[in-house]
Amino acid sequence: MGERDGLVKVIADADHVIRGVHIVGPHASDLIQEAAVIVRNRMKLDDVIATIHPHPTLGEAFYEAVLDAAGRAVHLVSRS
Repeated sequence: MGERDGLVKVIADADHVIRGVHIVGPHASDLIQEAAVIVRNRMKLDDVIATIHPHPTLGEAFYEAVLDAAGRAVHLVSRS
């Protein structure tokens, strides 16, 4: 979509339950509904990782943020 700015951050507790999500940038509203359903249903990181997020889509940004919260990000530089 030609946009380069934005952020998706997933916050999970010690049991890997997703407690919150921050989404900032262009087209953020296209991702909010997935985050709302996940937080409302107290889904775990692995529940979301096991779902399909097709390529190329905006949903991949959310998927990558979930992978990052689980320490398994594919396209981000390691934090360690």
